Amino acid sequence: MKMRDDLRPNEAELQFLTLAYNRFYDIFDEVMDDSFWERESWYRFSRVKDGFAVYSELLNYEPLKWVLEDMRTSRPPMEAEIASELFRFIRNLIVHFPFFDTWDDVWVNRSVVNCFKEDQSIDRFLTKHSGTETVKYRFWEADKKTMTYLSINFPKQYEEGAKVHLKDILTEKEGVKFTFILMRRILDTQVLSAGEQESTMSI
Repeated sequence: MKMRDDLRPNEAELQFLTLAYNRFYDIFDEVMDDSFWERESWYRFSRVKDGFAVYSELLNYEPLKWVLEDMRTSRPPMEAEIASELFRFIRNLIVHFPFFDTWDDVWVNRSVVNCFKEDQSIDRFLTKHSGTETVKYRFWEADKKTMTYLSINFPKQYEEGAKVHLKDILTEKEGVKFTFILMRRILDTQVLSAGEQESTMSI
């Protein structure tokens, strides 16, 4: 991936990036620890929600936009869309519809999404990707010597009254780990000497 060697964050960006990266890495470490999955479901949801929020804010940083654009040609099909559109969709879903306490509770339908205004980001995502074929991934956790397989299941339909459940798109434990690994891999492109990745993944 070709990047501008002369680009450096200004002082304001550096302060923002430091706060955001530190926060994301703290949540990442917690999510990847086995003890996290023994915590209450509402606690897990609150931490995951924060992780998605931080990642979405970081995508406003121009070099990360270049990373996602490069992924459209250098990575397997749909990976760029998953890392940008799907992750933003999840963030917007759990932030703009704060009615649920756990990952498995979250749902919307066309009526709820378009209650006040149509053609917003959640509506556009569901309209675009409704009926999209399932994407299969796997990720390796080196410290646990464990390979995990998962599927991203886009809604079969997005119609009036038909509920779209977040848990049907991504299961909580496997899905959250996958999303955080991919988010970290993208964020690490902007970190010098990031060190060895905790996990790897592939389709």
